Amino acid sequence: MKWNAKWIKPVQEHQDIAPVFSREFRVKKELKHAELKCTVLGVYEARLNGNRIGDFYMAPGWTAYNHRLQVQSYDVTSLIKEENHLTILIGKGWYRNPLADWARKYQKEMMKFPAACTAVLTLTYLDGSQEIIETDEQWTCADSQVLFSELYDGEIVDGRVIPVYDHKVELFDGPTHTLIEQEGEEIREMEILHPMRLIVTPKQEVVLDFGQNLTGLVEVCVDAHENDVIDLSFAEVLDKDGNFYTENYRGAKAMYRYICHEGKQTHHPKLTFWGFRYVRVNEFPGTVSMDQFKAIAIYSNMKQTGHIETSNSRLNQLFSNVLWGQKGNFVDVPTDCPQRDERLGWTGDAQVFVKTACLNYDVETFFMKWLNDLSAHQHEDGYVPHVVPDVLQNPHASTAWGDAAVICPWEVYLAYGNPQVLENQFESMCKWIDYMSTHTTTPYLWTGGTHYGDWLGLDAPSGSYKGSSSEDLIASAFYARSVELTIKAAEVLYKDASELKELYRKIKQTFQKTFTEYRTQTECVLAAHFKLAEDPQKAADHLAEKVRKAGHLETGFVGTPYLLHVLSDYGYSELAYDLLLKETYPSWLYPVTKGATTVWEHWDGIMANGDFWSADMNSFNHYAYGSVCDWIYTKAAGIQTKEEAPGYQKIRIAPIPDKRLDWLRVSVQTRAGVVESNWKKQEDMWRFDITVPTEAEIIINGKTMQVQKGTSCFFAPVSDKL
Repeated sequence: MKWNAKWIKPVQEHQDIAPVFSREFRVKKELKHAELKCTVLGVYEARLNGNRIGDFYMAPGWTAYNHRLQVQSYDVTSLIKEENHLTILIGKGWYRNPLADWARKYQKEMMKFPAACTAVLTLTYLDGSQEIIETDEQWTCADSQVLFSELYDGEIVDGRVIPVYDHKVELFDGPTHTLIEQEGEEIREMEILHPMRLIVTPKQEVVLDFGQNLTGLVEVCVDAHENDVIDLSFAEVLDKDGNFYTENYRGAKAMYRYICHEGKQTHHPKLTFWGFRYVRVNEFPGTVSMDQFKAIAIYSNMKQTGHIETSNSRLNQLFSNVLWGQKGNFVDVPTDCPQRDERLGWTGDAQVFVKTACLNYDVETFFMKWLNDLSAHQHEDGYVPHVVPDVLQNPHASTAWGDAAVICPWEVYLAYGNPQVLENQFESMCKWIDYMSTHTTTPYLWTGGTHYGDWLGLDAPSGSYKGSSSEDLIASAFYARSVELTIKAAEVLYKDASELKELYRKIKQTFQKTFTEYRTQTECVLAAHFKLAEDPQKAADHLAEKVRKAGHLETGFVGTPYLLHVLSDYGYSELAYDLLLKETYPSWLYPVTKGATTVWEHWDGIMANGDFWSADMNSFNHYAYGSVCDWIYTKAAGIQTKEEAPGYQKIRIAPIPDKRLDWLRVSVQTRAGVVESNWKKQEDMWRFDITVPTEAEIIINGKTMQVQKGTSCFFAPVSDKL
């Protein structure tokens, strides 16, 4: 991107205080159009004549900053007056945030940068002339009301401060070669929630319950005296005694402090956010009233496309939890959690959830931007970081995490039918395969690496976060899967895939010779779902035996997304529903019985006796296990796109009902139009009402039918296994 404007920074560092830059100007002629282009090192809020510019919260978002920094463009014509005052408030954001202890190397690199901005305001007059106002030494800056703002610890604001723009600025040799036009969805203030109740805890603390775990802000409206203080803390859960609980936030202080000026005032933070359901009021002028508070949910501006509703209220709550988990963690990058001192773009979580994400919301733009950052951070040898943006800089790539480089673009392509994502990522996909091929101790497998394994698998040995599945088997299975999908991508792009096909043949052959037994549920799942076992049906049969013997799932991050698919694909649909509808630990519905409003990191984040699983790694907003919704969309409701015609240009619907549900209604807004698959019991029959926007293949009770655009109704006996 061509960029000529200079970068400016304060002459003197403002330390924790967020600086606000200022430029006054006069419009002397009749204006036709005014456009502001801007970006910063940090996050910013721009205002013109006191009015906020745009709706982008936490602009310019989070990218691979040393490679890519987004520039935003705003039409500010309607805000222009004769005399004008433009301000840009800058906080640390992701760029200059003091991250957790295990990201010290990244901090050392990024924290050296100052609070700086670069901007161009173009005024186009009716007479055809233009006036350009750029960042230069004519700008000034001031200490803002924001005394402290940081992603993990929160914000301190002094409402009494009136900025005095008497500080000089100086030019700064900031990045210009990394600047790109805005690529991702904007983070916006999307929903408002009012408190559900006000609690006085056993410790006599005043706590507001917003009824929903969310990612966002709290806005407070108060009539106060000067020097009065509002002091708040944030939490996801209460402990078993009903007291405010924050240990799972680890080092994140998650606080907000506002010093009032005289009179009525309404305020919410401008440069940070929290993950929370509960707000403790530590200090407040007068009596706390619920109508003085509201929560504002922020997330990337994505449109909901998928809807699931059933006769089971707890299953409906699970779907709501999955949606809120996605919203709370899709804040410009797909993070693992939004509350503790982490909030990183874990590649493993993204690839686990990507298919469900594409069904729930339109995330094409969201993922294309994030995948470009993944490519930017990928090493020349093909290494893919554990998190993107890569703040950890871990030297060892992990299977199922690095495979996001292949799985995510493929699933985005299938969902939306746009081959551009494959074109963008194909080189990255091939480089990842090269990495696996060269970082192994066994030709045509991936062995000897350092991996996360079946992360949080319930069959983990004591003291380990990793399940008991063979890491070599998992790595080799995903090696095969990534090669298989890259072959498909090559064929879409009309590229020669002959070498990849030969590589895949040898991987599969070597896999079958090496891994002849499957000891865990996850090993069975991968061997069957990726069709690597010599007899996938036998692997699925073995899985069913293991599930029945255990009485529950034992899979972790790697096996869980495919577990129900393997069961239903190989004749065990009833057993798949057993797991889906199970309400005791471990299960998807167990957290619902404990009052969860988002998906948990651990199946038993809160145990049956009310104790917590742990304090150090126990997020209550962790979307990965929400990947089960993809099975509800594609198998229970049966809505599928065909690979040869992605984006639902050709549709296959093969629903699988279960007697324990009286009805199910599912719809997906696709690029081709709305697809609906509804079924319900009607006397002793299943009634299927299916709506498609184009010609589709419908499979009911083993019978395949072709239908035209519109709604069709079918019946099958309830006694039949479909």
